[in-house]
Amino acid sequence: MNICDTHTHLYAEEFNADRNLLINEAINKGVNKFFLPNIDSSSFDGLYKVCDEFPENCFPVMGLHPCSVKENYKEELEKVKSQFEERKFYAIGEIGIDLYWDKTFVKEQEDAFKIQIKWASGKKLPVVIHSRNSTGEIIKILKEQAYPELSGIFHCFSGNIEQANEIIEMGFYLGIGGVVTFKNSGLDKVMEKINLANIVLETDAPYLAPAPFRGKRNEPSYILNVLKKIAEIKNISEEEVAKITSTNAGRIFGF
Repeated sequence: MNICDTHTHLYAEEFNADRNLLINEAINKGVNKFFLPNIDSSSFDGLYKVCDEFPENCFPVMGLHPCSVKENYKEELEKVKSQFEERKFYAIGEIGIDLYWDKTFVKEQEDAFKIQIKWASGKKLPVVIHSRNSTGEIIKILKEQAYPELSGIFHCFSGNIEQANEIIEMGFYLGIGGVVTFKNSGLDKVMEKINLANIVLETDAPYLAPAPFRGKRNEPSYILNVLKKIAEIKNISEEEVAKITSTNAGRIFGF
């Protein structure tokens, strides 16, 4: 199988002790493409190091994470923007709005998101969207800004079927990770009604490990648990899920 993890933070310090071992283990199991979204200027070096060490497998995504939007967000945005002159990126992300952790800088998050989707439109790049507790707000902004060719992924989608359909109608994909394996998440019921042509797989490692590893460090190879769950929901083979979702990822990121 050829499996694509569309969202993983392999550069995170949680992997410092065994990063290369875990990446190679996942590659040997068929997970051969990893897309690594940036957080802020402090994560540039770690992101680049991993992608340079695994150039055939790890691909950088550049953006300013909403949880890193503070008083100095415009300065951070300038640093992020300057990176596009230094190397190739496959998307702009992880960007969006987070209404779960801290609502102090909501207006600034909205502004940073609007600025970055404008970049994406201009650069003809997809976006990787963080929408924790803010799916409705994100959809509203995307419709108001109305960039006709803008597309990408709603990372860690965990909304309802109405939101899923609205996102799909706008030309975006749903990023499905460990949450789909959680017993009472309800995401499995939503996935029953969603065509595989509209989803991609992700881990968000080291976060949101799937069952039976919930609460522990998420690892690159654990995407196989997500793959297995989707195959069970759809009553098709794991190979078919891998083929369709990886084709979707290729369409988004242009490979």
